[in-house]
Amino acid sequence: MPRISPVTPDNTPAASAPLLAAVKAKLGVVPGMMATWAHAPAALKAYLAMAEALGSGTLSAGERELVALAAAEANQCEYCLAAHHVLGKGAGLSDASVAAAREGRGTTPREQAIAMLTRQIVLQRGLVSDAEFAAARSALGEAGVLEVIGAVALNLYTNYTNHIAQTEVDFPRVALREPLKLAA
Repeated sequence: MPRISPVTPDNTPAASAPLLAAVKAKLGVVPGMMATWAHAPAALKAYLAMAEALGSGTLSAGERELVALAAAEANQCEYCLAAHHVLGKGAGLSDASVAAAREGRGTTPREQAIAMLTRQIVLQRGLVSDAEFAAARSALGEAGVLEVIGAVALNLYTNYTNHIAQTEVDFPRVALREPLKLAA
C-alpha cells in the first residue's frame, strides 16, 4: 500500500490538472508516480521541466533510458525498473541493451560508457576517480558526461520518490537483481 496515494480527479490540485493532462496526452496514461507528485505541483513541474530539458540534449531517448535502467537497478527501485523496461523498449533498446544496462554495462562502447558512468555516479555518490572520468569523457565528451550526470539526478529523484511514497507499480513488474557492486 502506498504511503502517499496518487491524486484522484476529486483531489487533484488545480495547478497539477493541466500538467497531468499533458502527461496523459503524451503517454496515453498518467503513471502513478506522476499522480503522486501531483500533490505538490512544484514537484511535478520540476520533474517535467528537467525531463524536457534533458530531452533536448545530445543523449538519445534510448541512451537516457540506459541511464534510467542502470540507476533503477543500482538504487533497487522496482517502480522505475518496471517503467523503464517499457519505456526503453519504446525508445528502441534491444533486450540485450536493457539487460546490460541493468548490470551497468553496454552492448556498444558508448552504451558501456553511459551505463558504467551511471553506476559509478550512483554507487560512489558522484565521487568518480580521475581514471573513471577520463574514460567517460573520452567516450561521451564533456557534454555527454554532464548530461549523464543530469539524467542520473533526474532518476535519483524518481527512485527516491518511489522508495519514500511506496508508489504502487503500474507497469508490468520486473524482478530486481541483487544490489550491484562496481566492476573492476
